[in-house]
Amino acid sequence: MTFPEGAGNVPGSGIRRALQCFLSESSRPLSDTTTTSSTDSSWGTFDEEGNYTPRQIVSDDLGMSFSEAIEGTMVSVEDGQLVNGIVVKIDKDEVLLDIGYKSEGVIPSRELSIRNDVDPHEIVTLGESIEALVLTKEDKEGRLVLSKKRAQYERAWGTIEKIKEAEGTVEGPVIEVVKGGLIVDIGLRGFLPASLVELRRVRDLVPYVGKIVQAKIIELDKNRNNVVLSRRAFLEETQKESRDSFLTNLKPGEIREGVVSSVVSFGAFVDLGGMDGLIHVSELSWKHVDHPGAVVTVGDKVTVQVLDVDFDRERISLSLKATQQDPWQEFAGSHEVGQLVYGRVTKLVPFGGFVQVGEGIEGLVHISEMSTHHVDSPEQVVTPGEELWVKIIDLDLARRRISLSIKQAAEGGELAEEYRSHFEIDEHGNWAAGGDDAEREAAWAEYYEENPGEAPPAADGAEAAAPAVADADVEAVADAEVVEAPEA
Repeated sequence: MTFPEGAGNVPGSGIRRALQCFLSESSRPLSDTTTTSSTDSSWGTFDEEGNYTPRQIVSDDLGMSFSEAIEGTMVSVEDGQLVNGIVVKIDKDEVLLDIGYKSEGVIPSRELSIRNDVDPHEIVTLGESIEALVLTKEDKEGRLVLSKKRAQYERAWGTIEKIKEAEGTVEGPVIEVVKGGLIVDIGLRGFLPASLVELRRVRDLVPYVGKIVQAKIIELDKNRNNVVLSRRAFLEETQKESRDSFLTNLKPGEIREGVVSSVVSFGAFVDLGGMDGLIHVSELSWKHVDHPGAVVTVGDKVTVQVLDVDFDRERISLSLKATQQDPWQEFAGSHEVGQLVYGRVTKLVPFGGFVQVGEGIEGLVHISEMSTHHVDSPEQVVTPGEELWVKIIDLDLARRRISLSIKQAAEGGELAEEYRSHFEIDEHGNWAAGGDDAEREAAWAEYYEENPGEAPPAADGAEAAAPAVADADVEAVADAEVVEAPEA
């Protein structure tokens, strides 16, 4: 490059000076603030007259071949490698990531997040630097396929394994409700079973979606990509101190208020305001219970008595029937041996029959007490559902057993208190046999009007109203030991 002669001496001309300044400034260290006329040979030189001599070009100017120089500008990747890149394009189906490779990497939308059916714009933004894992260097279309989700998995697994070893906790939002539980985002998909969400089982899991939860890791299998969590274990751990205090202050015999939290085949659980206690099916009612659901339902407020507190197993045993009137005590308080009561045959057995004489109260009529004549089987005398008079011949409250007699009832006797106002009795309270049938029927009609649940079939009403009188000439059987009825 040669400037016209005298160009440097033309007043107002700054071309040569500007170029000299550029060259000198470019070759001068940044710290050097002094003016110099020397120039770096890599840029060429000017002589005293302003003539420019360009730098000499040699074959090894770069110190490497041209192909080597190009390769040096690109990164080297392998399948399974973690790489960093810049998001350069976002589509609904994929994201392009510049990692310095010969072409941009493609992240399919399914590989962006552990969440299903997400909008790529919700996961990444243009210009954002993210980490991805190389799935394949070149697919059938020649593209570099990457996965942000898998990179997240790789990072998360290492962290989660350390947390599991340290028996720590993980935290993340609930992203999905699936069959049997919840999916929690902890860097990967953690499964939280429904039975382990709370201290007691939760039926509706939908309200938990979007909430941040803490949980313990109870199962970890990288080969199966399986992580099982327990929020209940976390709650139990954090609430242990309060549970210990609750159990310490809970004494057997106490009466507590609670709410039925769940009903199972063997009983019902009651929330006492700090812990759940169990009412076993045998403690639900004084009556026979086929299923706990027939007595209580979830949400019922109940009054229970504390039966036992197991500190080691952290279990509380409760009773509902203990807070209710014992029908056996009530019956024993209002009835005596020798009184006549009216009942219904409920069941026949080879040695006799059971007769219900009160709500939840059954007594046994031994086969020897069914008739004054010999009886081979109970079916010869009574049938299930039949209503009749019986006499109380033994009352054992401690063992909850009542022995009854049909044949002794036929001989008459004192009526129980609840029947006296409906029948003709003497000064001793004994039922006065005979009398006007119409009056007796009217008395029974009045009684059944007040007690509709005890009314007998219409066809048998007249006959059932009065105790049967046995034939005195029939041969009597020898007295036999009364077999006690099994406990209710």
